[in-house]
Amino acid sequence: MRDVVENYYGTVLNSTTDLRTSACTTSAAPTASVRALIDKVHPEVRDRYFGCGLVYPEDLTGMRVLDLGCGSGRDCYVLSQLVGADGYVVGVDMTDEQLAVAKRHVDWHTNAFGYPRPNVEFHQGYIEHLDELGLVPESFDVIVSNCVVNLSEDKPAVLRGAYRLLKPGGEMYFSDVYANRRVPAQVAADPVLYGECLGGALYWNDFVNLAKSSGFLDPRLVEDSPIRMTDPQLERQLGELRFYSATYRLFKLTELEPACEDYGQAVVYRGAGRGDDTPFKLDAHHVIEPGRVFPVCGNTWRMLHDTRFQHLFNFFGSWDTHFGIFEGCGTSLPFDSATETSSPASAGGSCC
Repeated sequence: MRDVVENYYGTVLNSTTDLRTSACTTSAAPTASVRALIDKVHPEVRDRYFGCGLVYPEDLTGMRVLDLGCGSGRDCYVLSQLVGADGYVVGVDMTDEQLAVAKRHVDWHTNAFGYPRPNVEFHQGYIEHLDELGLVPESFDVIVSNCVVNLSEDKPAVLRGAYRLLKPGGEMYFSDVYANRRVPAQVAADPVLYGECLGGALYWNDFVNLAKSSGFLDPRLVEDSPIRMTDPQLERQLGELRFYSATYRLFKLTELEPACEDYGQAVVYRGAGRGDDTPFKLDAHHVIEPGRVFPVCGNTWRMLHDTRFQHLFNFFGSWDTHFGIFEGCGTSLPFDSATETSSPASAGGSCC
């Protein structure tokens, strides 16, 4: 399938209009500030974008970021603006045609962003073999990926490699395609469905277990949306399979527990100095308004305290007393339920 993917993204697809499903398109609307960053990216780079999410997590100034499957570099050049001149972005992709576009415009973006030197570089390679690229272990604060992990035939190797490259407390923040059940072999073997990011999609619960076994102990769903089948023939082939575009964040934190445990802890979001009341969204169940005391489980406390987010919060409580399981946690199908449960969380409580 590697040859299929290289051909699909190097030759078959010249722009998003060539896609036969909505899987490799982003349905979520960017904020006005993110839209302004995207608009500053060179048009040729934007035209060859095939992503399913917005992989721009909070608080990136000065960070080192790695983009797995960077393609023509749109996300890298948005992230270049978010990390600033003192940060750095590395993109990895296996497709020569896509990388040629990304590399062609490095100097153009450096000048457009007003930087004294480039803060982006690109490598040809496979995301299953990150150890072959000479990247230093534990040297990245954040790893992103946009609708690419599903295309890999060795997903455990991708997650293990990402874990190895992240600093302690670092984060993998990525969008990908997931299925509501395990994908049948005949669907996975179809080159078009595979190229459209459907054939290689993981059943969501298999992904959660894979993430945990790779060291990411408490995967958090940030947002999701159903994927529309715009091609009737492909829709018939898929039958009752349903696909979702979803963004997860995975933290490299070794002390997370298997479940959300209650220690009577809480946080208060100070705000990010933006002069507004924009909440901090950790995940679909934790939308934290500035200035409000927000009860959290132990795992959420660590995700905010033992990471780059520490300076954004005040922390209350200790680990002295365990009060049992944190109320409201569940293991049902995560997709489509996130919107319903995130509002109550932001209204005063929280739910892991």
